[in-house]
Amino acid sequence: MLTVTLGKTGITVPKNGFGALPIQRVSEEYAGMLLKKAYASGIRYFDTARAYSDSEKKIGLALADVREDIFIATKTGAQTAEAFRKDLETSLQMLKTDYIDVYQFHNPPFCPRPGDESGLYDAALEAKAQGKIRHIGITNHRLNIAEEAIESGLYETLQFPFSYLATEKDLALVEKCKAHNMGFVAMKGLSGGLLNRADLCYAFMCEYDNVLPIWGVQRESELDEFLSFAVTQPEMNAERRAAIEKDREELLGDFCRGCGYCMPCTVGIQINDCARMRQMIRRSPSARWLTPEWQEKMLTIEKCVDCGRCKSKCPYGLDTPALLRENLKDYKRILAGEIEV
Repeated sequence: MLTVTLGKTGITVPKNGFGALPIQRVSEEYAGMLLKKAYASGIRYFDTARAYSDSEKKIGLALADVREDIFIATKTGAQTAEAFRKDLETSLQMLKTDYIDVYQFHNPPFCPRPGDESGLYDAALEAKAQGKIRHIGITNHRLNIAEEAIESGLYETLQFPFSYLATEKDLALVEKCKAHNMGFVAMKGLSGGLLNRADLCYAFMCEYDNVLPIWGVQRESELDEFLSFAVTQPEMNAERRAAIEKDREELLGDFCRGCGYCMPCTVGIQINDCARMRQMIRRSPSARWLTPEWQEKMLTIEKCVDCGRCKSKCPYGLDTPALLRENLKDYKRILAGEIEV
């Protein structure tokens, strides 16, 4: 089984992390089954966030009895030192622990530093001195902030979107983390559901020895697939490379990653799904996206008032209103039978 060391943290775990965002959508019983099975099968790194509703609570209920054998990473979206301390205490309570292994600033719009007006980094140092957190990390979707965090030397881990749709700048980020002995945690390894062959995704991750992928798990079948790769690693052969190149040709460019930071929409558009409908409808059974419910959701795009809020919040700099309209136009042509999917 391949392992990864997260830079200067010294944390060494199997190259399979458990992304706990999706377990907020399932029952406590089912989430507990997934978490316990993951642990029993060798997974030791569990990533969650204060923002993931009851995800932390479910981890605490399922894994409190093996706390010393696992590494827990969670996140705060706090904008002030006071809110930081409140989030941390809540996370400790929910996770049934007295320390967090990796405590991360959750996609901040700036890079927190000691002595800045927010007081966030100073609060993190205070918590570290108290033994409540062991390592300070940061997550982001913005390349400039990720680069600033690496170069600052203030952070021990970076969590950033990384899949085989990565750009040259994304790849350089991974190498920069390695050069700075900073742990790299890869989120969105399946690019928000656009990539539908997990074996390709895992084979790609195995090409980077300093990258720890965290897979969002909601179903036992998904967990079983990633666990199987840890036992029998998918080889990066000619067939897989060709499949990856085909996907890159089809998908690279201005596409929505589905991160959801543009939400909520002022007129109720489900932006993070509607803005990538063109890709989703072609990469999974199309019938699920053509139901009356989804037709109604897509038609809400016509209510767009061009307020610009979604565009201003997109960490990838997309022209979101234009992207929505392009997707609606394509969707209507599919419904009319002008395009086959």
